[in-house]
Amino acid sequence: MLSNDGSKVLAAASTVEKDVRGQVPNGGNKAAAVAVGKRIAEKALKLGIETVAFDRGGFRYHGRIKALADARVKAA
Repeated sequence: MLSNDGSKVLAAASTVEKDVRGQVPNGGNKAAAVAVGKRIAEKALKLGIETVAFDRGGFRYHGRIKALADARVKAA
């Protein structure tokens, strides 16, 4: 998660984090994307961030990308 001007990372999440790694056996599937989405939502809320914009970087909104973004929205 980046600051408004993109110059600073405010929060990050990954399947290599202990909290996420214990939830999913495989880091490259939709279940892992959901776990990462929930983790980034937790971190954002702790920082007082309630609204985010999701830049899919030109990729279609489906599969793991959709699962991550939807999990972030549902957890918030």
